[in-house]
Amino acid sequence: MAISYKDSGVDVERGYEAVKLMKKHVKSTYTEGVLGDIGSFGGFFKMPKNVKHPVLVAGTDGVGTKLKYAIIADRHDTIGIDAVAMCVNDIVCQGAKPLFFLDYFATGALSPEKVATVVSGVAKGCRQAGAALIGGETAEMPGFYPDGDYDIAGFAVGVVDKKKIINGSAIKKGDVLIGLKSSGIHSNGYSLARKLWGEDLDKLRNYDEELGACPIEVLLTPTKIYVNSILQLIENVKVKGIAHITGGGFIENIPRIFPDGIGCEIDTKAYDVPKVFKVMQQRAELTDEEMYNTFNMGIGMVVCVAEEDVTKTIAQLEKTGEDCVVIGKTVRGSGVSLK
Repeated sequence: MAISYKDSGVDVERGYEAVKLMKKHVKSTYTEGVLGDIGSFGGFFKMPKNVKHPVLVAGTDGVGTKLKYAIIADRHDTIGIDAVAMCVNDIVCQGAKPLFFLDYFATGALSPEKVATVVSGVAKGCRQAGAALIGGETAEMPGFYPDGDYDIAGFAVGVVDKKKIINGSAIKKGDVLIGLKSSGIHSNGYSLARKLWGEDLDKLRNYDEELGACPIEVLLTPTKIYVNSILQLIENVKVKGIAHITGGGFIENIPRIFPDGIGCEIDTKAYDVPKVFKVMQQRAELTDEEMYNTFNMGIGMVVCVAEEDVTKTIAQLEKTGEDCVVIGKTVRGSGVSLK
């Protein structure tokens, strides 16, 4: 008896339909550097002419187990924003302007409408970052993912002039750390969050008095994309280092930008930590150090500047809509000290 590819669980017609549905979202991200159209074996992008000594900066990431909440709630229009944010927020830390993005979507049984909805979020994130969505992969893998489950990851490439690369090498004792507020948990620490809030949709949709919101709304808030604000900042201020606060929180990520012999002191009382982190800390009975080593604690990005540039930096960030605050300073030593 003949067994077709469709009999084995892969329906190529669904794949064709998915491509058809996502085309308008993909094209909405196209910039002047895009060459060709969706459907080619490779995506083409023309290098910008205004960069004298171009250096490409690349980053790849996923959204972790936050994806579980999108699946549980059957809400798929924002998780793509998270996938873009996790990549472009990384590469802009080096001063790179995102050029293009590629996504990878894998599932057990392809739903054209669902993948198109996810890609609509990817496209929205790309538009926020000024990056073109020039390609990707939609993989149907029957028997590998449970029914209804899927995974998404992304890959971003940006460009920076070699003389303008930001690598933290100029950071010294006495420099100031300015935190840019986050939109919430972003896309890290969800394995712990799921232990605290569980996966019962009815409970997730119910108002949580302590949280002051319905948990699912807080848990699915998209990761903030800082690209526009950071790119405008580095055009107007001498920024010495930039840290994206992702997995590992303050403790792991901030020291990544410091040269040898430099550490920092963080004033944890400099701003009001968002309620969601306070609730998680209380319910999980975690220490401050454990929290700051896991979550962003309300700060999604940290920039390091000289003390004399603090006022100018804050004014510029506020001009682009950022809510920011001085959170600490650099010191001789290593690591992060919480005060």
